[in-house]
Amino acid sequence: MASQKREVTIGLIQMRPRGDQASTLALALEKIEEAAGKGAQIVCLPELFLSPYFCQKKDDKAAFKTAEAIPGPTTEALAQAAAEHGIVLVGGSIFEKSSDGKFYNTSPVLSPDGKLMGTYRKTHIPEDILYHEKHYFAPGDTGIRVFDTPFGKICPLICYDQWFPEAARMATLKGAELIVYPTAIGVIDDAVEENITGDWEQMWRNVMLGHAAANNVYIAALNRVGKEGAITFWGGAFVADPSSAVIAHAGKEEEVLIARCDLARVKPLQEAWKFLENRRGEVYGELMM
Repeated sequence: MASQKREVTIGLIQMRPRGDQASTLALALEKIEEAAGKGAQIVCLPELFLSPYFCQKKDDKAAFKTAEAIPGPTTEALAQAAAEHGIVLVGGSIFEKSSDGKFYNTSPVLSPDGKLMGTYRKTHIPEDILYHEKHYFAPGDTGIRVFDTPFGKICPLICYDQWFPEAARMATLKGAELIVYPTAIGVIDDAVEENITGDWEQMWRNVMLGHAAANNVYIAALNRVGKEGAITFWGGAFVADPSSAVIAHAGKEEEVLIARCDLARVKPLQEAWKFLENRRGEVYGELMM
């Protein structure tokens, strides 16, 4: 007998920052309303959506002045939006200053009643040309978190986490049906760095499609758009189903991408492919070296 459908609608907000954080937050709230108006029950913003990608510099001291506590002003505004529209809101990520004085790249998850369900702090922190995140963020200490929301079990991971299959597998083993990746990634100008790796966007998309296929879960990835300094952010938001088929794809401009997903497909596909069942944890010890 076929499984009863568990259909949910996802809205991914692909955007670029405006001149100041207040204007950018106002735009984000407008886009959230637009997504909800199109039927989205789960809505997600991009990584560090409130500001330009300041990590292009190693020492942007002004950026630290924009860090805020969670809960704080931004999460309060997002919580109000979640409650107003009755949605689960993955607040992209925020530059968080914690109570112990450390700084994190943090994704808040808000419930349809406007409560902060919790946060996820970015686990893997890059340090590369124009991606100087180790100068700003401590490695996340929350572990991989799965939020049991009214619309499904959701795991937020953040940008650089996408390159690590261990994170997606851990999310799946903890019951995630949907993994959401807010990102801020683009192509660096040739004058700054020679491209020796090929098609960056294809790599970005393919690695996450691999997570969908290997774990038989839904994957939702989103990005910012436009040129900031020497980085051109390519957009390209997409949603992939548990067989890794892309069911919705955005272009390179600002957009609210909508995808309808049947979460009832996750368990049957996992049981059919048996990737989780046939793991051999006893031989994976070298992964910890």
